[in-house]
Amino acid sequence: MDQKRLLAAIAISVGIMLVFDVWNRTHAPTPAPQTTASAPATPSAPPAPTTAATPGDTVASTATPRAEAQRVQIENPRVSGSVSARGLMLDTLILTTYRETVQPGSLPVQLLAPRGRPEGYFAQWGWTAADGRTRVPDSDTDFTVTGGPLAPGRDVTFTWENGQGLTFRAVMSLDENYMVTVRQSVQNAGTEQVSVLPWARIRRERTPHVAGYYVLHEGYVGVLNGRLTEITYANGKKEGEGRAGLASQVESPDGWAGFTDKYWLTALMPADNGTRLTHALRHVTDSGTDRWQADMAPPAAQQIAPGATGELATRLFAGAKEVALLDSYQSRLNIRDFDKAVDFGWFYFITKPFFYAIDWLFHATGNFGISILVFTFALKLAFFPLANRAYHSMAKMKALGPKMQELKERYKDDPTNLQKEMMGLYKAEKVNPASGCLPILLQIPVFFSLYKVLFVTIEMRHAPFFGWIRDLSAPDPTNLFTAFGLIPWDAPAFLHMPAWALIMGVTMFIQQKLNPQPPDPIQAKIFAWMPVIFTFMLASFPAGLIIYWAWNNLLSVAQQWWIMRGDRAKKSAAA
Repeated sequence: MDQKRLLAAIAISVGIMLVFDVWNRTHAPTPAPQTTASAPATPSAPPAPTTAATPGDTVASTATPRAEAQRVQIENPRVSGSVSARGLMLDTLILTTYRETVQPGSLPVQLLAPRGRPEGYFAQWGWTAADGRTRVPDSDTDFTVTGGPLAPGRDVTFTWENGQGLTFRAVMSLDENYMVTVRQSVQNAGTEQVSVLPWARIRRERTPHVAGYYVLHEGYVGVLNGRLTEITYANGKKEGEGRAGLASQVESPDGWAGFTDKYWLTALMPADNGTRLTHALRHVTDSGTDRWQADMAPPAAQQIAPGATGELATRLFAGAKEVALLDSYQSRLNIRDFDKAVDFGWFYFITKPFFYAIDWLFHATGNFGISILVFTFALKLAFFPLANRAYHSMAKMKALGPKMQELKERYKDDPTNLQKEMMGLYKAEKVNPASGCLPILLQIPVFFSLYKVLFVTIEMRHAPFFGWIRDLSAPDPTNLFTAFGLIPWDAPAFLHMPAWALIMGVTMFIQQKLNPQPPDPIQAKIFAWMPVIFTFMLASFPAGLIIYWAWNNLLSVAQQWWIMRGDRAKKSAAA
């Protein structure tokens, strides 16, 4: 194996992936134009009770003005907002412990908003008349409220009677974080059996703006039948074409599903373990605006005899994707793989432990940036034996350069014998050409795992470092092309060259100079340009990642100096 060509191929492959990620982000599709039109009605339930009905709307006439809907306030240490008693919608939710930006006076993050607004995003509970004759509440029905405000330990009951002997009831509770539990019931005091289908849904009135990163999933997410399901908005729209907007439908006994943004999640799940429910993703286009719905319902309508009661208990998570909190819900409420709401990616088994290690160091040091530096130093110590072997292997390979060139000239028309002679030379000189590549191969998943930790975990959001770095999850705000703020010019994105990216480029250049240079002049030129290429490619990446890479390069320089110092000492002793 030609070690230098392998190293060049790895470096070029990583570079291509990073370039594609930047291109994909800058060319992300623009969200659909915002409109204040009301949500379209979804298809009503089919008459067959053996088929899961589609949760739908029945919009009443608005010719006669009505009084404002009664609202139940939400109060707990982490959220505020309200539930509308008209249509039983949780449609206002503010995350009081998170801010939009790091600027002083920044507003708290608003996750949910009422329907009819361009940013409409809400959860709703209701029933569908599977028999086609039972009168059920709709999005314009005013429920009677008992209790309030909705707070931990203070449940609220919503009740409505249909005039046919049926009482529809929903008891809503809230914990101290982001979990809402709703127990729906229908009590039949009439003389005939009825067939109704209870459901819960999450509705988005438009396609949200997405970051557009290749390594980050935003859209529909869930764990259904034990499998992680991820559907982007683009793929959901494509899958729904020709299927009446039904992009996905899965029946699962213990699943959860909903919509994920980079840091926020809304997801529905059964409250009672073992309850088999059908999860669906639906899409509809109205006046050029894409609207989305994630709903959940039993696979068949409930047949409620006179004197009987039909029930369904569900949960809604609406809040921040905090890793420890998701893990807590997963263990306490037995929500399967709930931690996978955080997009840890292919290297989940590495990324999540890395997060907990860095998070532990953060609580020990009080600074996420410092914890990243300490963690990187620990990794360097762990990889030092491999790095030592790799350096000596590269040095031996360089020493064998003239002999290898001689073999290439001798067997230039006989590749089979050339390979055989080269393997014999490696064996005679006790050189393993792959040993120099091993540290590089091991550091690729480490790099991407750290990238994921810095990029997708909300714990890194708005985490300051020192000096001008006030948010490790955002790009370094300084720029060489504005003389680091001295020139009042709003430079275009492709001319963003921050201070930490320059530091990283310089450390990468120094590290490269200490390594044995490739004998092939073309490879040598490729490696010489690598610091410049990577400096420009990573300029807009999160500052925490750039700081990690610069620090890693500095540690590599120190490590290389130590190895070379020891090597020179051994040679002097031998002489």
